[in-house]
Amino acid sequence: MRVAVYARVSTRDKGQDPENQVHQLRAFAEQHGTLYKVFIEEVSGVKSDRTEFKQLLLEAYQKKFDLVVFWRLDRFSREGALPTLKYLKELRDHGVNYKSFTEPYLDSLGPFGDVSVSMLATIAAQDLIKIRENTKAALDKKKAAGIKLGGPPKARS
Repeated sequence: MRVAVYARVSTRDKGQDPENQVHQLRAFAEQHGTLYKVFIEEVSGVKSDRTEFKQLLLEAYQKKFDLVVFWRLDRFSREGALPTLKYLKELRDHGVNYKSFTEPYLDSLGPFGDVSVSMLATIAAQDLIKIRENTKAALDKKKAAGIKLGGPPKARS
């Protein structure tokens, strides 16, 4: 079995390192077949316009691998339940299975795969909404306290 690895972190500049995921995902792939390729991204999972993600879907369509493993569903996509289900269905339609490394119940070969995916994708989308709300509340509090937000003013030439 040819196994593709997909790893994603949201930001490049906040100390997140996709290698934390890749190390174990690569080992999993080698234990369960042949490592086909590692797709790594450092971009928000809310965006559908992710270069490596698009390449993963293209190579799935081309039947270059049989299984894709990702760290957790929210590392695969944070676009919400419907888009995430669409991506996973697209994989399955092209004969590619999927597996979440840290969520053993999230496996295309399992009996409740679609139910679990719907639930987890919805939770991932809601988590992102909470993060945005918390950030906005913190910024509003700073503004109310008279703290100037943003970087230092740019020098004019």
